[in-house]
Amino acid sequence: MTTPLVELKNISIAFGGIQAVDDVSIDLMPGEVVGLLGHNGAGKSTLIKILSGAYRMDSGEIRINGEKVEINSTRDARRHNIETIYQTLALADNLDAASNLFLGRELVNALGLVDDAKMEAETRKIMARLNPNFKKITEPVSALSGGQRQSVAIARAVYFNAKILIMDEPTAALGVHETQMVADLIKELKAQGLGIFLISHDTREMLDLCDRVSVMKNGQLVGTERVEDVTEDDILSMIILGKNPRDKAVA
Repeated sequence: MTTPLVELKNISIAFGGIQAVDDVSIDLMPGEVVGLLGHNGAGKSTLIKILSGAYRMDSGEIRINGEKVEINSTRDARRHNIETIYQTLALADNLDAASNLFLGRELVNALGLVDDAKMEAETRKIMARLNPNFKKITEPVSALSGGQRQSVAIARAVYFNAKILIMDEPTAALGVHETQMVADLIKELKAQGLGIFLISHDTREMLDLCDRVSVMKNGQLVGTERVEDVTEDDILSMIILGKNPRDKAVA
């Protein structure tokens, strides 16, 4: 069997006596999309923030490609090729796509000056690979649509060699066309062998984009199921009632 890209094993974390994540284990394979579902406060975002280095777990372990690793900061996460794209995207509205892609990691020429031409050329190259329809390389990102802004954020992660991508509600507040653009990007990344954790409230989107879904409730894992083995009603039952469809079969 292929070694998982990521294994989160028996992860727990509490805040002020409240168990936000309670002994949760999930994994992610290369070229796989795993959806994380649950009500607000279910623990899914907290779990992912542990992987992204924003929080330190109280107990458990993280394995990357089978090896146990310590992730105590976002810098640690990036060193292990983990990139996170939050709903807010963290883009500088007044800068163009190239400047955003290389923000804080600018390319310089032999004189040590910022090489705008090289950054623009590299941006065109990565965009041609990810989203060939994206042409607004030199426009401020404030002029871009929601889907185009997502393209810039995703390109930034991929350019800097992300192997594990965490996407937090990537299609929230997007229209139908924009949502399809992001869905196509996710499918392209999957085809290139990246592993993606996708957080969303949209069960239909999850069934379309994911290979497996993991549902959390009250800090615990209700279950992880392959999408072809469950219906939308099964997933909703897991989210609302905390019941795994497998329990039904056993009964």
